[in-house]
This record gives sequence, C-alpha cells and structure tokens, in this order.
Amino acid sequence: MLYKSFILGMDTFALGLIKAAEMIEDGRVDNFIKERYSSYNDGIGKKIREKSTSLTECADYACNLKKPELPGSGRQEYLEGVLNNIILR
Repeated sequence: MLYKSFILGMDTFALGLIKAAEMIEDGRVDNFIKERYSSYNDGIGKKIREKSTSLTECADYACNLKKPELPGSGRQEYLEGVLNNIILR
C-alpha cells in the first residue's frame, strides 16, 4: 500500500511541474510584473535599482513631486484568475 502513496506523490509533483511550465509559457504573469514595476526602468526608479543615487537625491525628488500618486490596485483577483485558468484547464 505504501508504494501507492509514493506514486500518487510523484504524479502530483509531475502535474505541478507541467502547470508551472504552462504558466511560464502563457506569459500573462510575466507581462503583469513588467507592467507593475515599469517605473523602475527609467528615471529615479532606474537609479535606485542600479544603486547609482543617493538618499539626498531621493529626498530632493520626493520634495519636488507635485501631488503624490496613489498606488493602483494590486489586481490580485486578476492574478488569481490567471492561476485558476491555468490550473483548471
């Protein structure tokens, strides 16, 4: 009986690997991440990421902002939908 549990476990790992590959090939999660963190590709965000700025420069940048932008939705429901779509198909 014990061998059946090992077989079931390996089947589960195999299915997980297949679904992970489908998620990577699908590309929606990668595109979401690129869009979500696009502000780190230029301007002060890029300088912060590359560690080529100072705390003084960051403070000056923050002081010169006209009106703070509210963060957008994290769109968790979208990501859950993508995950469910891939897992359940």
